[in-house]
Amino acid sequence: MPESRIATAIREAGGTILLPGVGTPLEALAAQSAGATAAYVSGYATAAWRHGLPDIGIIALAEITESLRAVTAVVDIPVIVDADTGYGDVVNVARAVERLESSGAAGIQLEDQTWPKRCGHLRGKSVEPTDVMVRKIRAAVRARADAGTLIVARTDARAPYGIAEAIDRARRYHDAGADALFIDAPESEAEVEQIAREVPGILVANMSESGLTPMLSRERFAELGYGIVLYPTSSLRIASDVFVRFFRDLLADGDSSAWVGQMSTLGTLNSLVGIEAAEHLEAAVLGEVGQ
Repeated sequence: MPESRIATAIREAGGTILLPGVGTPLEALAAQSAGATAAYVSGYATAAWRHGLPDIGIIALAEITESLRAVTAVVDIPVIVDADTGYGDVVNVARAVERLESSGAAGIQLEDQTWPKRCGHLRGKSVEPTDVMVRKIRAAVRARADAGTLIVARTDARAPYGIAEAIDRARRYHDAGADALFIDAPESEAEVEQIAREVPGILVANMSESGLTPMLSRERFAELGYGIVLYPTSSLRIASDVFVRFFRDLLADGDSSAWVGQMSTLGTLNSLVGIEAAEHLEAAVLGEVGQ
């Protein structure tokens, strides 16, 4: 079996990679420019950034595919995409995998919540029977065109049933063919450690600031053996706070002068979105026309 692009990134990083969560191509470009070796198209970030909606199962396959395609069109780093529950049962999961893989996904995450799902750190979650998720994973593995496309299985069973049930599910999902295992919202460092001891495969941790899981360093996750650490909504939350403060000051002050020192210059932003390549192409074509 070929090594996945995500597995390669993990190996080259010495065992643990941090994945910035993104909902827009601009965030993905910024992450790549900063040196990220992979990124994560977050369902929460897609709902909030692109649609102004909460992550409670309102967006579906069309919206997440659109978000993924926009991101993979502008970056070269591998991207894992959050496909929620697969938007149905076996046939729906297979279709989702086919569409997302053809839109550039290097990894596809599925979870075992009932639909409509909820953000993993919200109350009121419920999960499907284990056998339902097992067949979804098997469908995803069969549907992928590239054996190197990472299938990530997430369980939200910790909240309704406890950590032992979540670990048992993760093991069964591994046996069903999932490449990476993601137990969302463990509530203590001891639980994070227990997952590391008892769950096989590539381990995924989710750092949702002010959420249920304690914040741990990359070094600590590396010690425990986690391969992927997600920061799914960090940039979204920073930006949304800045938006509110900037617009409040703009409306109160009557101009943006107090914020100029905190902004990217127009040249810096133009460079991030690739204006140089566009200008080089334009100059080359115009030069040929003029000959």
